[in-house]
Amino acid sequence: MEQDTAKGQVTRYHALLRAQKPWERLRTAAALTAAIRSLAEAGLRVRHPSASEQEVRIRLAVRLYGRAAAERIFKDRVPADAI
Repeated sequence: MEQDTAKGQVTRYHALLRAQKPWERLRTAAALTAAIRSLAEAGLRVRHPSASEQEVRIRLAVRLYGRAAAERIFKDRVPADAI
């Protein structure tokens, strides 16, 4: 697989991560997770502009955890076209 980041940059990134305190790495991971979640929700809102906040949550659950898990949580409220 072709890498889109130069090897030296990846090495530097890993060195910066190793230099962080554990709580700093955790904070960074949490911030990245929140950013990805926000991007996923924004994408769902673009694809489903009339979706309620609840529907966006359900569609996100399908995307993150799979249809079976979302159906266990949200029962019959999972849209048929949610992927």
